[in-house]
Amino acid sequence: MVLFKRKPVQYQPKPHIENDETEVWVIKATGEIFIDYEQYLARMDFYKQRRFICQITGHSGLSFFEALKSELAGAQEVEEAFPEALKGPILRRVQFQTISRIDTLVDLIFDEFRSDYYPGEAVTVHVVTGERLTGIVRDKTRFGSKVLPDGTVSAPFSRYFVSLDNRPTEEAVVDDAHITRDRKIFTKQVLRSFIKKTVTREAWTGAPWLVKPEVAQVYHIDTRVPPHLRYESKAAERKQKQAQQKNGQPDYDGMVGSFQGNASRLPELKPAPKSHKSKQQQQQQGQLAKTVGPPPQVGPHGPHGPHFTNYHNASFTFAPLASMPPVPPPPPPIKYPIEDLQVAPRHNAPQRPTLKFFSQDTPTDIGTTKGEGNGILMRSIGPLLECWDTLNVYCEILRLDSFTFDDFVEAMQFSSEDVDCELFVETHCAALKMLVSSEAEGGKIHVQLPDMDEESEDEDSAAEASPAPTPTPEPEPKPKGRATRSSLAKAEAEALKAEPEPAKEPTPEPQSPHRAAEMQVEIGWIDRLRKRDFKNGGWQIIMVGLLHQLSKSPRNFESCEILLKELAPLDMPPTSETARQQYAKLDVNLRIQALQIVCMLIAETKAVRNYMEECSEQMTTFRKEKIQFQRDRKALLEELRLLNEEHKILLPANLPPSPIPENKPLHADVKMTGVEEKTGDETEEEIIDTDEDPHLGRSLRRGLDRAAERKRKRELEQEKKEKAEAEAKIPKQSKQFTKLMKDIAKKEEAIKDCEDEIAILDNDLREADCPRTRVLGKDRFWNRYYWFERNGMPYAGMPNSSTAESGYANGCIWVQGPDDLEREGYIDMKPDWQNEYRMKFGMSVPERKKMEEGATSLFTAHQWGYIEDPEALDGLISWLDTRGTSEVKLHKELKLYRDRIARNMEKRKEYLNPAEDKSVDSGPKRMSTRRKEQHVDHTAHRCLSWHNSIALDELGHLHSDQPRARKPAKKAAAPPPVVEEERQTRSEGKGKKQKGLGRQGTRYEF
Repeated sequence: MVLFKRKPVQYQPKPHIENDETEVWVIKATGEIFIDYEQYLARMDFYKQRRFICQITGHSGLSFFEALKSELAGAQEVEEAFPEALKGPILRRVQFQTISRIDTLVDLIFDEFRSDYYPGEAVTVHVVTGERLTGIVRDKTRFGSKVLPDGTVSAPFSRYFVSLDNRPTEEAVVDDAHITRDRKIFTKQVLRSFIKKTVTREAWTGAPWLVKPEVAQVYHIDTRVPPHLRYESKAAERKQKQAQQKNGQPDYDGMVGSFQGNASRLPELKPAPKSHKSKQQQQQQGQLAKTVGPPPQVGPHGPHGPHFTNYHNASFTFAPLASMPPVPPPPPPIKYPIEDLQVAPRHNAPQRPTLKFFSQDTPTDIGTTKGEGNGILMRSIGPLLECWDTLNVYCEILRLDSFTFDDFVEAMQFSSEDVDCELFVETHCAALKMLVSSEAEGGKIHVQLPDMDEESEDEDSAAEASPAPTPTPEPEPKPKGRATRSSLAKAEAEALKAEPEPAKEPTPEPQSPHRAAEMQVEIGWIDRLRKRDFKNGGWQIIMVGLLHQLSKSPRNFESCEILLKELAPLDMPPTSETARQQYAKLDVNLRIQALQIVCMLIAETKAVRNYMEECSEQMTTFRKEKIQFQRDRKALLEELRLLNEEHKILLPANLPPSPIPENKPLHADVKMTGVEEKTGDETEEEIIDTDEDPHLGRSLRRGLDRAAERKRKRELEQEKKEKAEAEAKIPKQSKQFTKLMKDIAKKEEAIKDCEDEIAILDNDLREADCPRTRVLGKDRFWNRYYWFERNGMPYAGMPNSSTAESGYANGCIWVQGPDDLEREGYIDMKPDWQNEYRMKFGMSVPERKKMEEGATSLFTAHQWGYIEDPEALDGLISWLDTRGTSEVKLHKELKLYRDRIARNMEKRKEYLNPAEDKSVDSGPKRMSTRRKEQHVDHTAHRCLSWHNSIALDELGHLHSDQPRARKPAKKAAAPPPVVEEERQTRSEGKGKKQKGLGRQGTRYEF
């Protein structure tokens, strides 16, 4: 029956037609007749709406005719597929069931009938000989349970008499354990479709399932609904309960018979209809009435004596059974994962691995640090990581070779007036070039800068040039009429007010604590940057001018002033040489602070925004390609499954026979293992070899060579003979089986190709995800874990980088402390909340943090630690508790990237601690030409081995060099690219023809 809004569609009744010649319209599918054409059209429009549901299949969004067609086809299929022998018993079991959900009803019926069989059903039996034979159940005997001598009850069982197929004279008697049916015949899906086809249910709460009358007539099923299941009885029962709850009356049902008083008092107690109470409830209430006491006797006080009154009052002193407080249910089991700090601490749980600190100062005195003497403070670690990540993620538009974090730190610490660190200089010059275009490209400024105070200075100078005119004194007004003392005093007061105030001396402006403004008098930093004048302290004085202009913003005033006091001191001349010398002596923390300011400006440029947008578009393309490969892989897996099933069928006929042991002679010689059998020639050679004649040495060697050659030939012949015998014993496989094996191999290869493409696309998606740094996750104490190779860059940096042989980019797991809001809300909570937590877990949150994190803890978001060993990484994974919502996500990410993280950690160890026979190749050193050439040994610095090869390839010169006016000469053939150990990405494998393209294949101009 087709459903509309989960209810059966009700057909229109046939109209009364008085004249046989009346024109009518008929819907053949439903048999409905209409005498009004508008009603016919309205009904057809209703049937054509896609809001109908097929009751058999459950498909929705169909028109009425589609649903009817689907229902008829499904009903026919169910009628043919469902076993005829099970229809009657199942329908009798379903009849009058009050389970509302059909899924629950199907589960109940399926569990009850899955191991039960009925006469006429086709089954498979397991006979004593071990054979599986098919047959038809002829009869069934059900044996009930019985009580054993020890008091236990045995389970009921059945015996089945089965007529075997193709054996008319034989029958098998089996029990429940040795009889089965075909699994495809009796399934939950088929059972559900059968019940939907044959059973209906009215749309009111508590309505029973009823077998359709035409089906019930076929299987002789009673269709008379019991009175207590009818709608009228259910409605009356609900009304009665509502009335009792509304009036607050106790239930007197079953207690009326215990009252033996005056009959006139009985109508006051109106019991509920007894037909709605179960027998068990009536027995309980009868027992309650008996326990009250014997029936009262009429005493001298008359029928309304004290006995009756006391008894009547006593009936209200006994609480009925229904009003007893119910036993509270047990607390529901905890459904993990839950909030991390609500997970109970584990017994003897391991501590988090000890963190290491890169800074010179640590959050606690016990912390392990590798930053002793490096001068880097904890407050600079976050900006240092931010600068390194920004420069590496956007290295393509910056035209920079990627570099490791350790080389970057060493370059930030490198200080020499004789040798320029190319990594340090190129990062600053490339970043500055992003802010302003060159003169050839228009010299446009790409970032928003605060305005300089030029207008106010012009106004001050104009005021100084033209002094203010002296005001002319006005004549004193004469008093009117008679002059008194009071009138004269008032006149003098008014005259004093009218006099001009004496000119105030100008307040001297506060003297600037630096000479940054004087450094920009000769040529401004923007004009110098347009000319790309970076040599001889050029980029340093550009940095001074940039910081000076940024200091006009209140947001950057304090940080920029600290830097300018160091770069342009008052006791030194305002020249580029001063900026160069001061930058060479600048503290590493201030260097990091200055570079961070420039990196933050880079993120505002149009080139970076365009790069992000293009990466986003490419990620969309990659996702579409990945979805297509996943669909192809799914289809190939289904085809492979079918081929494997066919392979299982053909395999027994194409298996080689069992090896037959050869019959050896009873007294044959047995060759000892490990002892070589010697021939006569070999014996001779051994005898000759024992001779001590010194003149026979050359002939002895030739004899031994001939013996070895003969032995080798015999072994080859023996192997060929054994191989030929083995091939002769193997039967030739059929052509169909051989073709099937080839098809399986092809499908497996195609599936592997799809998986490889999906892996490549996943890597491309990871590299193109550059807008923000992805955090691996958070632990229970709100510490954040970062692996900077997680997104936005290749795992080991760009493969064509000058330091690509290092094999890693950062090589550490970085841990950041909790944010202030998280710390105050979840760790350093209010005392009341801490006491509540202590009552629940026996400790406060800070105490638990100290116990589970050990000696190395982080307390604010400005504190950073790191993990650099694979063993510590495994310890961190085991420390995480997957019952918490945050740690289960972090655990999943760490397990996913564990091998890659550990490999980068090992590569970092090898790079930082090379073997003794290897020395750090510092490469050609760029010596300063400002002074006389001095040969200084800087081979101990790894950062000097980095060179900006991308700038040389694309621009023909380094960023710090002046652009060449002449046409560059032809370049020599590029050396073969360094092969990365990782799988090649799709962006690298497309063979770019245009020179200077990045991972996303577009040239960025700035």
